Amino acid sequence: MLSHVHIGVSDFPRSYAFYSALFEVLALELRFHQPERFWAGWGAGPTERPLFFIGLPFDRQPARSGNGHMTAFLATTRDVVDRCHAAALANGGSCAGLPGLRPQYHAHYYGTYFRDPDGNKICVCCHRQPAP
Repeated sequence: MLSHVHIGVSDFPRSYAFYSALFEVLALELRFHQPERFWAGWGAGPTERPLFFIGLPFDRQPARSGNGHMTAFLATTRDVVDRCHAAALANGGSCAGLPGLRPQYHAHYYGTYFRDPDGNKICVCCHRQPAP
């Protein structure tokens, strides 16, 4: 369905450190990193899509976060959700919703919400019930 998602950032090294820490927990692979071009991308495997990119906006105008949009990453377990929240906060992110069940979505939805250093809203969620 999706090819890629691109998030505009204002400070590429800071954002690269933030997303590198987050994606290490999610076991996403760095597909490319071109600091001279101020962009990087990650994916689930060497040839799979979708990809997630960060970079300076193409028009070189300041990156601005919006209200009402969010990028959500799928976690395999609730523990991964918890660890992503911790990694986000340890790397310059801010909490927008502690990890926990969100039964208003469905009985097993366990998610967390945070903002990256540029204010972009990110979710990490797990849809599985815990193993017995």
